[in-house]
Amino acid sequence: MAATPVWSVDPRTGKQREQVGHEATAREVDEAVRAAHATRGALADRTVRAAFLRAAAELLDGAAAEVVGTADAETALGAPRLTGELGRTTGQLRAFADAVDEGAYLDILIDRADASLTPPRPELRRYKVPLGVVAVYAASNFPLAFSVPGGDTASALAAGCPVVVKAHPDHPATSALCGALLRRAAVAAGLPADVVAVVHGFDAGVELVRHPLVSAAGFTGSIRGGRALFDAAAARPVPIPFHGELGSLNPVVVTPAAAAERAEEIGGGLAGSVTLGVGQFCVKPGLVLVPAGADGDRLTEALAKALGETGPGVLLDHRMRDAFIAGVRERAALPGVEAPVTPGPGGEHTVTAGFLTVPASRLAGPGPHELLLEECFGPVTVLVRYEDQGEAKALLDRLPGNLTATLHLSTAETEGAETEGGAGAAELVERVTALAGRVVVNGWPTGVAVAPAQHHGGPYPAATSHSTSVGGTAVERWLRPVAYQSVPDALLPAELREANPLGLPRRVTGG
Repeated sequence: MAATPVWSVDPRTGKQREQVGHEATAREVDEAVRAAHATRGALADRTVRAAFLRAAAELLDGAAAEVVGTADAETALGAPRLTGELGRTTGQLRAFADAVDEGAYLDILIDRADASLTPPRPELRRYKVPLGVVAVYAASNFPLAFSVPGGDTASALAAGCPVVVKAHPDHPATSALCGALLRRAAVAAGLPADVVAVVHGFDAGVELVRHPLVSAAGFTGSIRGGRALFDAAAARPVPIPFHGELGSLNPVVVTPAAAAERAEEIGGGLAGSVTLGVGQFCVKPGLVLVPAGADGDRLTEALAKALGETGPGVLLDHRMRDAFIAGVRERAALPGVEAPVTPGPGGEHTVTAGFLTVPASRLAGPGPHELLLEECFGPVTVLVRYEDQGEAKALLDRLPGNLTATLHLSTAETEGAETEGGAGAAELVERVTALAGRVVVNGWPTGVAVAPAQHHGGPYPAATSHSTSVGGTAVERWLRPVAYQSVPDALLPAELREANPLGLPRRVTGG
């Protein structure tokens, strides 16, 4: 049987650009995983790993024009956006290199033996070791930062895990280019090229998560695709961790006081957040609770004006374009739903931004309007007009897990719980904390800073685990703890020896 070709497609025209390669067969996936598995020993040297990550960042930066040009040709995201994304990507690689050098991620704990305790405590020394080969499933909407050279790959390599990436079909040429650069960086740092491999094809992705030498997986994508792979990971004879970022509605609550104070500002900011990246951000605000009445009307009018001035945009592929148009049409047809600015087709290859409105009473219980509580990928949001705080809180209680939740509060409401307004705001913060991994006040969720305190995840279906895919603690997904009890010093790993020859941070309990 002939191999299935993999084509790079221009979303601006729908035409094929070039054949990148072919979809990997089961045999080729097996070869890639086994080759990656064989590099684990070489990756054990922390100094070499850090050098590799920095070399990868340098090569990517050095090839910026080619990387950005290729990614733009396949995604239509634009050179400015992709240039920023490349900077974010190489910044992540360098940040993880710094983390490897520091060594705090190993979480070294030492408990001295103490016979006076009940029960007596033996000598215990604990740190974390890499899991093994990690399967990474690239995202459609971030061809760099959440794809082949992205955060999952960088954090897994930092942990000492080889990586096999299943490329996304929306940007295969970008994936192949970045994969080649990472492999060159590995060789330059003295590592085998096979510490990173890239495979293409839907079947290859399924084979990858089932492979017995794959020890964990990271995924960014849809609920349907992610859940299928999550179930496959759990159904293996030896189940593996599956860290999936799936769908998110990213609710926003605008209080009556905030609407009265700055309705126009909030409406304009919302428009910018909804249309950023043509609405293709995983943290796009998709459901906005706005008070009924004159102040909420002012917000709605400001949003309508800003969206009406937004030009048409190109989605990542025509399949997504079709799904967006169909999804908007289905939602707009529901009773009581209005479209002050109708989103939909803007041309043969483009879409226009817009928003829908619905009374909160329509979402009070089960029924067809629950469709509005599901993510619609693209430049659209749903404004839910609520009559009072009780109605708003009841709707929040119905929402599934999310990556983010945003509150727009008035100046008085942010002053603290000692005021009446502050008490209500504190209750709202507590309520949305239960349903989101990141809580934003008087800002917008789009834009996920790469920082040590960042958390990019949330209750299911936002994510399938409680870990983050952004920030320094993302490395924890690819490690497992091991404790050594009463092991002679000469037999301990160097990281745990008494003299601390590697100079690693550690916490010691007891004499």
